[in-house]
Amino acid sequence: MTDDTANEPHVPSDGERAARARVREQATGLTHHETEEALEAAEAEAVDSAGDLESADAATRAAVAEWRRITELLFDHGGPYSPDTDAFVQGQLTARESHADPNQSLGKP
Repeated sequence: MTDDTANEPHVPSDGERAARARVREQATGLTHHETEEALEAAEAEAVDSAGDLESADAATRAAVAEWRRITELLFDHGGPYSPDTDAFVQGQLTARESHADPNQSLGKP
């Protein structure tokens, strides 16, 4: 029997969100080669602490996944990373705003 939960939608925990935010902050201003080095370091740290990436805690896996995503994003970019120009990050912010309580934006209790 196989584990099909890997393909199910996943709502990230607060720890996973925080890990991804830390990676974005650390990656700001880095080039592709620098993010490659950071990805390799994050993967090595996960293996050192947990034995392999799959056994690492969710926040560590999220951080590695974010380093991987940013590194792939910069592959043919040529410039440094910026969350302000990252379409994925901007899409997340837009989605969060659209799911916020509409009364908050109107100043209503």
